[in-house]
Amino acid sequence: MIATMTRVMSKLLNQPLSWLPRRTMNRSLAHASALALLLTASVTVCAIDPLEFRDSAEEARFQTLAKELRCLVCQNESLADSRAGLAQDLRRDVIEQIRNGSSDEEIKRYLTDRYGDFILYRPPVKPVTWLLWFGPALMFLVAGFVLFRILRRNRPTTGEDPAAVSGDW
Repeated sequence: MIATMTRVMSKLLNQPLSWLPRRTMNRSLAHASALALLLTASVTVCAIDPLEFRDSAEEARFQTLAKELRCLVCQNESLADSRAGLAQDLRRDVIEQIRNGSSDEEIKRYLTDRYGDFILYRPPVKPVTWLLWFGPALMFLVAGFVLFRILRRNRPTTGEDPAAVSGDW
């Protein structure tokens, strides 16, 4: 059974499409065109929804604030650049709070109360975030200390003649 199916498939695949009736070829082409059109339309639907701003000052304030906030889904994109659904909701929340008269600090406090300090690109310096702020410097110091110890241990002592040290190279 499998051998028969294999023979039939190899025979069909090795021949040009002329074995198909003209009506089937046109139908296949129509299906492929419709699929391409649907895929193209779905990409445009996923674009970032535009927000309506009252004036340029409101837009500038929103853009500044949105660039300081992190998308919780994408994590490496700002809220202004992300296409995630949660980011769209957060952008709507931010513009709504701006229109309600909240200050930038109040908006940030609202979002950090809800999502934690991770939503801020520049989290505040406090005991919980000390490792985040000072961890890279600490790792640099530890690496420097380890390198210093390795180089000091492998250095010949002052009483030895460097030429007299035997090496089996």
